[in-house]
Amino acid sequence: MMTIQTDLFLQYINELMQPEKFQDYCPNGLQVQGTNTIKKIITGVSATQELVDKAIAQNADAILVHHGYFWKGESQVITGMKYKRIKALLDANVNLIGYHLPLDCHKEFGNNVQLAKLMNWNVLGSIESGLQQGLVLKGQLNTPMNAKALANQFEQQLNFKPIMIGSDDKMIKDVVWCTGAAQSYLQHAIDVGADAFITGEISENTVHNAIENNIQYFACGHHATERYGIQALGEHLAERFNIEHEFIDCPVPV
Repeated sequence: MMTIQTDLFLQYINELMQPEKFQDYCPNGLQVQGTNTIKKIITGVSATQELVDKAIAQNADAILVHHGYFWKGESQVITGMKYKRIKALLDANVNLIGYHLPLDCHKEFGNNVQLAKLMNWNVLGSIESGLQQGLVLKGQLNTPMNAKALANQFEQQLNFKPIMIGSDDKMIKDVVWCTGAAQSYLQHAIDVGADAFITGEISENTVHNAIENNIQYFACGHHATERYGIQALGEHLAERFNIEHEFIDCPVPV
């Protein structure tokens, strides 16, 4: 295994993810500075205390996540939970690196593309309608199936029992999806005549919208649908720089 300078490592990921093209809810890239060389990275979905502690215990030089820190609308003071997380990183001299929308949308390592790869769907393109390219994708199942069968497939592949709105018997072929919390994008799936919309979460009004528009809705877990992009990116970086990489899953029930 080799060691890479942190600034060169960050330069490469930024060129790959192109965060400057996104208007995001948080900073993308380096969020907490640590050691100036990297030999081992830990990837995970969210930079929770559990992930930070496990990464430090494994002597990580950097933690690479989808959900990092410093979100718009949150308190700017570093106290309580935020203080404990950041102090642990600083004390251990571990870099925290996060990519939110750039990771959702990436054509090769993105959460949306990686979910399609896991489920063996054909990706037909991105829904635009004022959205960031790659944020909401459309495609087709390789083998059409009824909604109950698709729900069972989600449970097996994602290790998460989805919430499904609609009829068990509805045949599903054309699908639209966006990982994470994308219930507000249901209308885009309705507009293109999709059989189903797949995302991570669901809201009360989403239930009525799905039923009254006769579209199947699958809420497959915010965390569960966003495990795969960060893993794919971590594996690529490990191969590119010949460094160690491990994905640590810290599952949540939503």
